[in-house]
Formats: sequence, structure tokens, C-alpha cells
Amino acid sequence: MSERRKYSRVMYRAPAILKQDGREWHAHVLDLSLKGVLLSLPNNWESDPERKEFDLVFFLHDSEIELDMECILVNNCANYLHLYIDHIDIDSASHLKRLVELNVGNDELLHRELAQLTDHIAEPQA
Repeated sequence: MSERRKYSRVMYRAPAILKQDGREWHAHVLDLSLKGVLLSLPNNWESDPERKEFDLVFFLHDSEIELDMECILVNNCANYLHLYIDHIDIDSASHLKRLVELNVGNDELLHRELAQLTDHIAEPQA
């Protein structure tokens, strides 16, 4: 089976809040990439299976820097939620890029992934 992942994942642990239609669930970020987040399954998880759009908020360790993003639920398995980052504001994107940059340890790989991300954003929407 070939690897489909285009973006390097970095381990990152932080409390997070997942929001949808006025409801909130407390979870933990387990790892992330420039386009996705893996969350622990919240204890009180119950969502509308037809609704896949969520807002995700978490803070960088030891700071007041908030990362805020709109995500799409890709997979809901036994203990995890796999989210695709559909939209992220420029400040959050800059902090996410820096976080990945500090943890990926390979400048060439990071620049290649940023180019892929830029190409993906530049593609016309059908």
C-alpha cells in the first residue's frame, strides 16, 4: 500500500476545542501537518453524521497564541478524529508553518510541502 500523505506530520500535544453549531467538545491535538490535525476523541463526542464542518481552536504551549481553523472531519474512528484543514487565517497559518518548520527538521522537505500547499491553493475551484 503506497503512502498518500503529502505533508509531514509532527507530534504536538495541546488541549483543543472543537466547535460546531454552538456545541463544543474538549479534545487534545495529537499531531498535525500543514493540512491536517489528529485529535483524541472527546469523551462526550456526539455529532451529526451529515455535518462534517467544524471549527478547531488551540493555543501554542506557554503562550497566548491561538490557532483557529475551519476543518472537515475526514475520519472518525475508535479513539481519534482525523481533520482536514479547509481554511485557516493568515496569522494561524504563519504560526502553524513555524511550528511544523521547527519540528520537521528538514528545510528542503518543508519548502517542498509549502510549494505543494501553495499549488493546491492556487488551483481553480470547480
